[in-house]
Amino acid sequence: MKNRRENGGVTLVERIAYPLGLAGQNMVYNFMSMYILFFFTDLLGIPAAIATGIIMAASAWDVINDPLMGLITDRTRTRLGKLRPYLIFGPVVLAIMFALCFCDFGLAQVAAIGVAALFYVLWGMSYTVCDIPIWAISSVVSKDPSQRNSMVTLGKIGGTVGTAICTVCSIMVINGFGGERLASAYTYAAIVIGLVSCVLMTITGLVLKERIEPAAKPVSFRENLRTVTCNRPLMALLVGILVVNMVNNIRQAAQTYFAIYVWGDSSWLTPIGISLIVGMVAGMALTPMLMGRFDKRKLFIGSCIGGAVASSIPFFIGGGNIMFCLVVLGVSFAFTGVTTITTSSMLIDAVDFSQYKLGFRGEGIIFSLNTFLSKLSGMISRAVVGVGLVLMSYEADAAVTPLLSSGLSAMIYLIPAACFLLAIIPMMFYHISPEEQAGIEAMRQQQ
Repeated sequence: MKNRRENGGVTLVERIAYPLGLAGQNMVYNFMSMYILFFFTDLLGIPAAIATGIIMAASAWDVINDPLMGLITDRTRTRLGKLRPYLIFGPVVLAIMFALCFCDFGLAQVAAIGVAALFYVLWGMSYTVCDIPIWAISSVVSKDPSQRNSMVTLGKIGGTVGTAICTVCSIMVINGFGGERLASAYTYAAIVIGLVSCVLMTITGLVLKERIEPAAKPVSFRENLRTVTCNRPLMALLVGILVVNMVNNIRQAAQTYFAIYVWGDSSWLTPIGISLIVGMVAGMALTPMLMGRFDKRKLFIGSCIGGAVASSIPFFIGGGNIMFCLVVLGVSFAFTGVTTITTSSMLIDAVDFSQYKLGFRGEGIIFSLNTFLSKLSGMISRAVVGVGLVLMSYEADAAVTPLLSSGLSAMIYLIPAACFLLAIIPMMFYHISPEEQAGIEAMRQQQ
């Protein structure tokens, strides 16, 4: 084991701890994505337009908050490393802010809006403190690029399992605490999920090692920004990630409304979660083999085309057959799994590209942008759903109109299909020349 550590090998314990941490993190994120808009509108009585505005305003702050946190992590130097301290101490704050977002303090509407906005912004900041390090650490956990890619795959699978656990089990937990129409049920569910997430992420911080040492002298903020401005492949990749993340984010924001008002029962959230985990894990498990046979960019584009076709089929064919829709949704989730692993692997390539071009890696700023884009994608997705609800004249517990039914169906099927296709456009500009690739490989061999 000692030789493996000296040679940059990742231990079995680390391979277990990393996906567990990502599972915990994604449980928090997806519970927020699934229920916060519904909690604001149906439990706190906040109008849909104002609830959407809260989410959009919080994301506007992320434009500053996320890159700043990335720059801070790149300048952090401690005996624990530059990333691990945030994973050891940050999850406690995240769990507290998460639970407070789902509390009904019995305030008048104006005060309730202010408190909801405050805790949602603080949750976003605490999430950033944990999210950037937990992804950036995958790029420094080993000097071997194949092991780094393996850790990314394990992390994404762990994140998908966390997403699926939340999708399948969260409604059961909520019902166990009193049901979907009781605000305290969401509070207690958030406390449970927050505690589990906190423990799992802290374990990740304690177990993982940082084997690629940062430069002794921190890179200046201005110089570190060149990690992005001078990295052509990264800029194209980030836009592609922004758009393709909206496939699942729109579904997560709309699926509670969809299950209740189109399929008639919130219990359908559990089969949707099963469809997600089977499809995503299958796609992710196949991706390393596919990346060994196909160019990553071409694999991403092909998966987007397949995902668009699979996503749109239930809207036009078999809309009344729920089991058919679940199966086809599972296929579309499989294509999402492929895009998730390919973009994560390409993100690590972008870190190496930065080191090759500039002489420093800049993991913090690169993964902070990935974090920001994930939250921005979630914000845009919830805004799409929020605006859609306004346009459909949605009212809680009102009768289901044909407009509401077709609109929610479009959010689950057609809009994600469009996002798949739009994600192809920026990836057409992703390119690392053979000469640059050879230089990167030579640099990796010297590490």
